[in-house]
Amino acid sequence: MLAIGVDIGGTFTDIVGVTTAGRLVFAKVSSTPGDLVEGVRRGVERLLHQIESRPDQVTRFIHGTTVATNAILERKGAIIGLLATEGFEDVLEMGRQRRSRMYDLDMDAETPVFLAPRRRRLGIRERIDRDGQVLVPLDEAQVRDAVRILQVRFGIQAVAVCYLFSFKNPTHERRTKQLIQEMFPELPVSLSSEVDPTYREYERTCLTAFDAYLRPVVEGYIRQLGEALAGMGVGAGLHVMQSRGGVTSARLALDRPVTMVLSGPAAGVLGGAFAAERSGLTDVITLDMGGTSCDVALVRNGRPLFSSEGRIGAYPLRLPMIDVSTIGAGGGSLAWLNAGGGLHVGPHSAGAEPGPACYGRGGTEPTVTDASLVLGYLNPQGFAGGDMDLDYDAAVRALEKVAKPLGMSPLEAAYGVHRVVNSRMADQIRLVSVRKGYDPRHFALVLLGGAGPVHGGVLAAELAISTVVVPETPGVLSALGLLVANIEHEQATTLGRRAKDLTVHDLIRAFEPLEQECWRRMQADRAAPEQVTIVRSAEMRYVGQSYELEVPIDGPLDATVIGRLETAFHARHEQVYGHSDPTSEVEVVNLRAVLVSPLPTPGLQPAHGVADVRAAQIGLRRAYFGREGGVETTVYGRDRLPVGGELIGPAIVEQADTTVVIYPGHVAKLDCAGNLIIKHV
Repeated sequence: MLAIGVDIGGTFTDIVGVTTAGRLVFAKVSSTPGDLVEGVRRGVERLLHQIESRPDQVTRFIHGTTVATNAILERKGAIIGLLATEGFEDVLEMGRQRRSRMYDLDMDAETPVFLAPRRRRLGIRERIDRDGQVLVPLDEAQVRDAVRILQVRFGIQAVAVCYLFSFKNPTHERRTKQLIQEMFPELPVSLSSEVDPTYREYERTCLTAFDAYLRPVVEGYIRQLGEALAGMGVGAGLHVMQSRGGVTSARLALDRPVTMVLSGPAAGVLGGAFAAERSGLTDVITLDMGGTSCDVALVRNGRPLFSSEGRIGAYPLRLPMIDVSTIGAGGGSLAWLNAGGGLHVGPHSAGAEPGPACYGRGGTEPTVTDASLVLGYLNPQGFAGGDMDLDYDAAVRALEKVAKPLGMSPLEAAYGVHRVVNSRMADQIRLVSVRKGYDPRHFALVLLGGAGPVHGGVLAAELAISTVVVPETPGVLSALGLLVANIEHEQATTLGRRAKDLTVHDLIRAFEPLEQECWRRMQADRAAPEQVTIVRSAEMRYVGQSYELEVPIDGPLDATVIGRLETAFHARHEQVYGHSDPTSEVEVVNLRAVLVSPLPTPGLQPAHGVADVRAAQIGLRRAYFGREGGVETTVYGRDRLPVGGELIGPAIVEQADTTVVIYPGHVAKLDCAGNLIIKHV
């Protein structure tokens, strides 16, 4: 029997399989942007062929997809209409009146008006007050007229409905959905009271509009993928990753497709945490550097940090998600010079097509991967497990575009490209650690992605991180992370009460409907009730503050819970902001319930071997580490490394899914969990 996880990246699609015997296998194929399902199909077929397994032996199939993210970034979602409370049709366009570039008079609007331009935003006469009382009944005739106009005149493919205070009383939104479905039964409808039942009108409107915008696209993709798997003979039910790091059946995910938008980086964090924990490390920072981006996250006591506020581009996505910070810094990131001659790397990428110049697919611009090849870190023959050769001369020609204006050699320019991109990633690590009250020196750095192990040693040295972990399959660890995720379902609501006015009974009454809805979804996912745990949290702030901090509600909902919450909030405020005020009143703004049911964790085979590294040597290569002329560097095969044998830097370790660079002054050992542990000498 076989469990399969599939992760689609900007350059490669990764497929990981774990057999019941604990054997870990993987395949890596080029992503197919024109038809993402085709890349998945090719990868699954290759994986099954490698281990001589049949499609009907696949018992679990979990997918992490970028289809929702790409639909937003490329603006290829559905044509939607937006119904709002009359007089509030322009919330989506007004936003928060913020400007990221204060003095740019020509900047475009930073609100997602493209989702529903003014002509497709119509007001409906209705009004519910802040306490959930009906002030103005819903004008049902106006709803019918508005939807008819949107359908006939604009050919809308979905509708978003966002009425004032519907999170307090959703009756008007629900009736609106009924009216729409009576008129157009096949027209998808997204209600803010179901997508994001919490306060702040702009954020709630954004998320609901994005949900409607994505619904037809995601539904079409899931249907196409399901048909492809069925055609191959894979009978396992399709599960997908959500932004918070939990998985659910594809059918349930379609209830709120927007929850899949920020799911891509989540699997990598879970995979990194899983690999590190096998080596006894529970406080880690994961760095996932792939072809187009770099994702950084912090894991404390084996659990990732979570956030209730995400962004895609300039637009807010108020989704519960693993707190991942992303920048455009990957192996395919382009190196370029600004008008003043300064060297920059990213955020633009060569992507999967044409890719870096050294891939030989028509790319001519210099990238980080081209720089890595010129520096001697990558093997030009047999890259990616022998599936492709790299064109060294093409990489040199590309780098000359930045080298000549700077008066450098291509080798020096390549080293400069690495220094620039490494500096950007180091700043990103500080963002997820120091800025949140954590000292990165107290964490291990776990390297993921095809490019992460090339750069991680330098980053650790710059940040004084003493331990670096390179898992057994870092280049496909996001796909493995899909297989170690739990089934999760989450619901939130706005409370808006001062802590001193709350009782435990108020909390119990507020949590009850949230947990009931999560239980309903758990039952639909066929989770065993005895294995389900409930995780509760509250978003809190001092009275008068504008934004909240999420505080876990540990322990039972009893007479002490309010006091425990206040104490925990003061401590969290102190950690994040460096100060707190226990004398100030505290407000509980939102409540969140998450039900978690664990899936079987893959039992991977432990590494074996004796401490003799000489048999693992596969060659020598001159690599450049800032010293003139470079250094003759020993190259090792990862699959030949013995447990406990020391590799003294500089050294290079090659494997099918990545290359590990052990920099001068570092020493590496393979441990019994199969992780390569790198430390500063």
